[in-house]
Amino acid sequence: MAVAKGACLNHISRESSDIRRLANFYKDIFGFEEIESPKFEFKVIWLKISPDLALHFIERSPDTKLPEGPYSASSPVLDPTHLPRGHHVCFSVSNFDSFVQSLKDKGIETFQRSVPNRPIRQVFFFDPDGNGLEVASRDE
Repeated sequence: MAVAKGACLNHISRESSDIRRLANFYKDIFGFEEIESPKFEFKVIWLKISPDLALHFIERSPDTKLPEGPYSASSPVLDPTHLPRGHHVCFSVSNFDSFVQSLKDKGIETFQRSVPNRPIRQVFFFDPDGNGLEVASRDE
């Protein structure tokens, strides 16, 4: 498959009522870079972290009947220990301990665990809209 130079191979789209807040979170926590996005009849913010991964934040339609994220950001159940399997996005980092410390320094509640019989450590947490996130260690 031919891919145009600079094109993204993978992207994740999320609808939000506050796309600027969400974009700033991902820029601050993961180092995403804001890139130019097409003009639509609704607001969008596109971010990229590598040529192969981009996030598209889309202004939430007033007609949307679904909750903001898998959990409402105001939900009393916003607990990373109960993050459902398969209902999160996963990233990996090379300096896991430093990354986890930066989350703690920012006051982000986390849950950590290790993958049984493998040298992989994981930290789970939520973005401001209640979308589940996992970050795994790359130092296998």
